[in-house]
Amino acid sequence: MTSDKLLFTPGPLTTSATVKSAMLRDVGSREREFIETVREIRERLLAIGGSASPRSGGEHECVLMQGSGTFAIESVISSAIPRDGKLLVLVNGAYGRRIVQMARIHGIETETIETPENRRISPKAVAERLAASRGFTHVAVIHCETTTGIVNPIEEIGEVVESAAAVYIVDAMSSFGAIPVDLAAARIDFLISSANKCIEGVPGFGFVLARRSRLLEAKGRARTLSFDLYAQWAGLESDGQFRFTPPTHALLAFHQALLELEAEGGVAGRGARYGANHAALMRGVAKMGIEAYLAPDDQSSIITTFRYPEHPRFSFAEFYERLSQLGFVIYPGKLTAEPCFRIGTVGRLSPTDIEALLTAMRRVLEEMGAAPSVNAVM
Repeated sequence: MTSDKLLFTPGPLTTSATVKSAMLRDVGSREREFIETVREIRERLLAIGGSASPRSGGEHECVLMQGSGTFAIESVISSAIPRDGKLLVLVNGAYGRRIVQMARIHGIETETIETPENRRISPKAVAERLAASRGFTHVAVIHCETTTGIVNPIEEIGEVVESAAAVYIVDAMSSFGAIPVDLAAARIDFLISSANKCIEGVPGFGFVLARRSRLLEAKGRARTLSFDLYAQWAGLESDGQFRFTPPTHALLAFHQALLELEAEGGVAGRGARYGANHAALMRGVAKMGIEAYLAPDDQSSIITTFRYPEHPRFSFAEFYERLSQLGFVIYPGKLTAEPCFRIGTVGRLSPTDIEALLTAMRRVLEEMGAAPSVNAVM
């Protein structure tokens, strides 16, 4: 049996053996033990977001939604915004553009603030746009834009959105669990993330942390059956069960992943490991003459975008395939303006794994005849 490749991606990502082994049992979705596991998952996710559980007086609710993270985002977009609502999407990458696409498919009036992919969203620009047009009811932004790895200032933007009396939607897909997020401090009404990101579970469901008052407003607004966020929450609240077949094995794995997050020191501990991974990566690629796309102050420790080496013999397709054959999987780029590739430093990886990747990268570049000259990196 061949060993798994190491995934230097933002998700799905490398998981621990114990997370994988948690799936090696079958449970019924109506069994008391499983229902209790789902309840605990929901409460732990709220705690990560800095909110008390509803039973302890917290003002946010946790809704689990089958499918990918994009499914969970679409559940919010298609459920929370009324027929006469108007959405402003803050875009500085591919995942902001995806929200625009899904909103327009659902017939939602949508406008954007477009920011270059190497620049953070400006809270001042958001304030000016909201002041110029009083019609916006909802504002959506990506926290860590996986296109580049840039981190947008969600707390400052949240102040602006609250001042405009709009509903604030934050896609925290690639950040939640590794970058601290306080739902109240950031004035977030809906936060969305996924099981297979920084909490290091496996694919199968996403989740929404929603302000209860905004969730109640969503009753009857859904444009679909499966993505009805309010109905999903109401079902979980009534008997602890999903409306439709839940991803039982993925939920068991996620519960184990949450325990491992706690054992690592929570968000701070996990973020520290990811930070060490990222620092090791940046030291190594700098020695190879490979240039990062973002300025250091804008760069997260989640995923990093790199420009192609300026060498006539460099081919990303060959670079990717050779690394994969050696057991290392990286990501192609998503920039609209220039060719690039991406390397994630999250998942069950350590700085030792990063050093192994860097050794493989140097070897592959040399075999391709695309290694930089000594003078190029001096």
